[in-house]
Amino acid sequence: MRFAALATDYDGTLAHDGLVSPAVIDALRQLRSSGRRVILVTGRTLESLATVFPALELFDRIVAENGSTIYNPATKTERILAEAPPEALFEALRRRGVSALEVGHVIVAMAESEKKKVLDAIRETGLELQIIFNKGSLMVLPTGANKATGLQAAAEELGLSLRSIAGIGDAENDHAFLTASEFSAAVANALPALKQRVQLVTAGKDGAGVMELAQQMLKDDLSGTSAWLGQPLVLGQSEFEDKVTVPACSVNLLAGPSGAGKSTLAKAFLEALLSAGYQFCAIDPEGDYEEFEPALMLGTPQHPPSISEVIKALEKPSQSVVVNLLGLELEKRPNFFHSLLLRLQELRARTGRPHCLVVDEAHHFLSAELGEPKLFPPGSIWGILLITVRPDALPADFLRQVHMVAVTGEDAERTLRAFCSKVEYAPPSMDCDPEPGQMLAWRPESGAAVPFTPSETQAKRTRHRRKYAQGELSPERSFYFRGPAGKLNLRAGNLMSFLNLMEGVDDETWLYHLRKHDVSGWFELQIKDADLAREAEAIETARDINASESRERFRSLITERYTAPA
Repeated sequence: MRFAALATDYDGTLAHDGLVSPAVIDALRQLRSSGRRVILVTGRTLESLATVFPALELFDRIVAENGSTIYNPATKTERILAEAPPEALFEALRRRGVSALEVGHVIVAMAESEKKKVLDAIRETGLELQIIFNKGSLMVLPTGANKATGLQAAAEELGLSLRSIAGIGDAENDHAFLTASEFSAAVANALPALKQRVQLVTAGKDGAGVMELAQQMLKDDLSGTSAWLGQPLVLGQSEFEDKVTVPACSVNLLAGPSGAGKSTLAKAFLEALLSAGYQFCAIDPEGDYEEFEPALMLGTPQHPPSISEVIKALEKPSQSVVVNLLGLELEKRPNFFHSLLLRLQELRARTGRPHCLVVDEAHHFLSAELGEPKLFPPGSIWGILLITVRPDALPADFLRQVHMVAVTGEDAERTLRAFCSKVEYAPPSMDCDPEPGQMLAWRPESGAAVPFTPSETQAKRTRHRRKYAQGELSPERSFYFRGPAGKLNLRAGNLMSFLNLMEGVDDETWLYHLRKHDVSGWFELQIKDADLAREAEAIETARDINASESRERFRSLITERYTAPA
């Protein structure tokens, strides 16, 4: 299951004139019977909602007051997410003759025509409040409270990720939660501005549009939409395409010999997944991801992980996991993977995550036997990254699901041809040969394979920063304190030694280099940090700055950006 929940607005979306038809109620019940969750996201207070729709148990959670409260129908408990408006606001509104249409635990709603008076009241009180519009009315809420924050809180309670939710609405205040959802839809009667910013506009109005979306989720899990494959993640840059991207939840293959950069590209992919809010589970048989800090490492070279602890860790949507198999005998690994895969599929069927399964050394785990439908039933082959030195050793039927192939190494073209031979595809054309440090990317539906330069990982960027801070630059790239007469020759081979020498040289020498903009030039040309160079130049050109003050500002500037961890 790719989409595990439907989030819907109430007025103008689920309901027409405040009422929900029996057919729509039945459609939502069918959706819930499939194991999916249904979340109501409304600007109404819970009390107001109950007067027009008493069957609140139809929903797994109700996000009310435009994201300010959450109600759990099963336990009949309500959680307030923001502070109530102070009495000072009501006093300011009353002085201006403004009557509230609705007051909840947090929300205060009025007619849109009262906008100016409400703004004046907020300015007078100096309160940190915002106005949100909703088809002829306006709501006053604490800054930062909206339907997106409410949906996020409800998803956390349900163990869901926003990347597994489809949302549908009709008005201005729905935009926040629709943007936060993985898939966004608007009913046919939605405001034009909202229709322009969603992925689907239903043919039906109001509840009929919600039924349309629910039925499509039941039919094919929205697999006919681009959202099913997920948001595009940047893998690198090519001369022709600028950015090389791959959908987060597609099936992809990374192939090439050992030591050719597969793990580096895989880590860049994992960082991109996390940055976009996706969850992954990576199978690491060789300990290549032991230092990948953003994920939880389970297993050590001495002790293999248990399947139950992997699943338990993944129950938290924000927690991604690396499964280290170094402590497991080689011959036992395929069976471990087989059993873990079954449990992961159960988790996906229930929650729509982990969004991506990364299988390193995939040729050891995915034989023809594991490629049978019993392990990969229809619709279950999604969100997988296979990493291997031998793409031709993987099942052909599985490889035909691959969205993109990325190939590393000097024989990248030969590796790509081996993949094509296994799946009986015509080999791609080559617009140009990859240069040293580049890889090949090819989408089977496209013509040419494209050379690209992989994105740097955060770990590599950190190593670069650490190198400049404490490593040793070559003599030609170092900074030299020589002074106005050239009597000195003090070499700084990194930023820390630069700071030490800066403190030790006399004021005349230090100010000489400052006035010549030598320091900012070194930062830009040799440290290759344009932002640091720009800030350094601002110190160099500051009027009436003395040697002591400029030294202090440089020390603060460098240590804040480049202090390396112990």
